[in-house]
Amino acid sequence: MGFKKIIYNVPYLKAKRKSLRNNSTPAEATLWKALSNKKLNGRKFRRQYSVGNYILDFYCPSERLCIELDGTHHFTEAGYEYDKERTKYIENLNISVIRFRNEEVFNSLESVLSEIKRNFTTPNPS
Repeated sequence: MGFKKIIYNVPYLKAKRKSLRNNSTPAEATLWKALSNKKLNGRKFRRQYSVGNYILDFYCPSERLCIELDGTHHFTEAGYEYDKERTKYIENLNISVIRFRNEEVFNSLESVLSEIKRNFTTPNPS
């Protein structure tokens, strides 16, 4: 009898996920207010959800959609390479990844939310 490998919310990352949730960046906290409690088109989002060895900023299971917020460390060569590898892994699991700069959340939240909605592929839940 085989076993199914767990790749979502693996136990060894639980403390790290909790720490990240409890120490959100200001951009994450701002976006979470707009996404939590099914505020965006009735979609349920999770924050600091892990897939494999990676912790996603936000994840919508029904849409298989990952939302990442990028601060300054993402705009270094090392950050770019890490994000490229990470995105490739996540997309290979049939999860779409969209990225926003932290400044976009602060300066044009409505545009960010519109872009997230444009990436929805399932009918609006009732």
